[in-house]
This record gives sequence, C-alpha cells and structure tokens, in this order.
Amino acid sequence: MSSTDGEDAMKSMTDKATYERLQKDVEAVKNDISALADQISDVIEAFKGDARKQAKRTYKQARANAESMMSDVRQHGSDAMDAAQDYASTLEESLEDAISQRPLAAVGLAVGLGFLIGVTWRR
Repeated sequence: MSSTDGEDAMKSMTDKATYERLQKDVEAVKNDISALADQISDVIEAFKGDARKQAKRTYKQARANAESMMSDVRQHGSDAMDAAQDYASTLEESLEDAISQRPLAAVGLAVGLGFLIGVTWRR
C-alpha cells in the first residue's frame, strides 16, 4: 500500500473537512519541528560563541594575572637589590670608618685572615 493509497483510504474513512484538518495539523507539526530544529541550531551556535568568548576571557584574565605576578616579582627583586646595595654601602662605610680609626688593628686583622686562608688552602 503506497502513501497515495493510504491517503485515499484516509479520505474514504473520514469526511473531507476532517481530512483537511488532519492535513493542516500534520503541516503545523512539520513546521513546528522545523522551527524547533532551527532554534536548537541557533542555541548550539550561540553556545559555541559563548564558550569561545568565555575561553578568551579566561585566557586574558590568566595572562593578566601572570603579568601582574611577574610585575610583583620584578618589584620584589628590585627592592631586594636596593636593600642589598644599601647594606653593602653601609658595610663599606663602616669598614672605612673602622680602618681610619684603627689602622694598625685593621692591617693586623688582614694579615691574620690571609694567614688563615693560606693555611686552609694548603690542606
């Protein structure tokens, strides 16, 4: 039995008005299914776009966080270097003051340290 035979059988079982209503209902269901398929397709496309945007936002945020952290590390490194230079400068001034106030003690200390280093290296 082909589809036209089925349609003919349907027409003969029902009156023309009922057949036309059924035909319209079937067409409406087809249209609704088509519209639903289009909506699902649109939602999937929007979801892909949103996911792509979210991934880009997350990447940019991670990159900004990494750059901020590197900036902080550079700042801390710079601060540590400044502190070390200040300490070295203070130590140098203290040594200069100690040597200028007690020159003989400084020479004796230098000779003693040189002797200790020489003995240590010989072993």
